[in-house]
Amino acid sequence: MQHWVTKFRNAIVGLGLGVQGQTSFYVHVPIAIIVIIAACLLQCSWWQTCTLLICIGAVLSLELMNSALESMARGLSPDHNPHVGNSLDMASAAVLVMSICAAIVGIIILGGRAIELLTVAGAIS
Repeated sequence: MQHWVTKFRNAIVGLGLGVQGQTSFYVHVPIAIIVIIAACLLQCSWWQTCTLLICIGAVLSLELMNSALESMARGLSPDHNPHVGNSLDMASAAVLVMSICAAIVGIIILGGRAIELLTVAGAIS
């Protein structure tokens, strides 16, 4: 049991290290909270909510991986190295691609649900 406790403790420490000083989380986390609140207010179905949560988790996880790569790169190659720079740019691109996909999924689910509710309420014909 102690082994698992240590693993979870290390993961929580890693989460703190990954978030610390990363301005991207100051954007991603508030947007995630807004999406969750919107899903509740729009009474999204369980599968819609799960899909949104998976998208949020994927973006935040990729952001943490990007932060881990940046930290490791600084430790292994403090001097400028074009290969390391290219790798970091590709990791950032992965976050961007997932963020764009998550935004599209969010617009489809939340927008579709809003239109549904407005149609039922008679606000849209």
